[in-house]
Amino acid sequence: MYNAKAFSAASETSPLDSTTIVRRDPTDTDVQIEILYCGICHSDLHQVRNEWSGAMPTVYPCVPGHEIVGRVTKVGSAVTKFKVGDTAAVGCMVDSDGTCPECLAGFEQFCANSTLTYNFPDKHTGGVTYGGYSDSIVVDQRFVLHIPSGLDLAGAAPLLCAGITTYSPMHHWGVTKGKKVGIVGLGGLGHMGVKFAHALGAHVVLFTTSPNKKEDALRLGADEVVISRNADEMAKHAGSFDFILDAVSADHDINAYLHLLRRDGNLCLVGAPEKPLAVAAFNLLFGRRSLSGSPVGGIAETQEMLDFCGKHNITADVEIIPIQQVNEAYERLLKSDIKYRFVIDMASLKG
Repeated sequence: MYNAKAFSAASETSPLDSTTIVRRDPTDTDVQIEILYCGICHSDLHQVRNEWSGAMPTVYPCVPGHEIVGRVTKVGSAVTKFKVGDTAAVGCMVDSDGTCPECLAGFEQFCANSTLTYNFPDKHTGGVTYGGYSDSIVVDQRFVLHIPSGLDLAGAAPLLCAGITTYSPMHHWGVTKGKKVGIVGLGGLGHMGVKFAHALGAHVVLFTTSPNKKEDALRLGADEVVISRNADEMAKHAGSFDFILDAVSADHDINAYLHLLRRDGNLCLVGAPEKPLAVAAFNLLFGRRSLSGSPVGGIAETQEMLDFCGKHNITADVEIIPIQQVNEAYERLLKSDIKYRFVIDMASLKG
């Protein structure tokens, strides 16, 4: 065991503050990583403030962070995938049983015995896992990823959650050249959705309630921008989409988007509205349309996504902050005052 510097929340009403946590020494199959950058995901805020107490109650102290990019500083004797000095990344998972049908199929995100990067039982320490708001982390090599050379490391950090969350359903539902793809919402997830759909060759339409986001959406790769409150603009696209990625977490009418799908089209939720969404059955029956949801991807698919980003030079649009501003960043996150993802420069933790 060794001590690591971190920022943690002591309770659901406490601000994040500096602390010291205990990390395990690397085992034979472990990789120890000096964390250089860690993205801030909206789920970090939910977890810190115990807003998912029904499904995932928070254990304090809580060290969030699952968008981790760093440098390998130590490897176990059986590690073959990494060497000291490599750039490496860690996403939302740090372990799974490796033997169930889901793991064997490459879908570790669906493993019933997976271990999330923070606030999950830690079999090594007997406590809970601690995330990336820290100066280092130790992870089994199976859950460590390679960052392609040339990618901006700060911009690459959000790829470990926002990136794979949007890439995975596009991969699964076959977004390719010639497909018409809609992206609902232009936030941390939505802006990545636009970039991926554009790079995959699709005709990309961004749906937003904010006219002032049109210029930015076009810059990011959208071919068209539709103001979703304008009924005439929406009606022009009825029955024409192969796939729509819904990245909105606020309450909204998904029937308006189901109506835009062509035959066998799919609308996939990656946002997580607090309240159940009403679905009109006829919007699914007519046209054999489908409604789905998707979390992050498995490890192999996440590496595929990172390699794709390396090939197309895709990173998130980020605002880099020192860790001492993390509580302010959380408040700004609640106000959607960010384009499009906060990333913590972990060198600030040494100060």
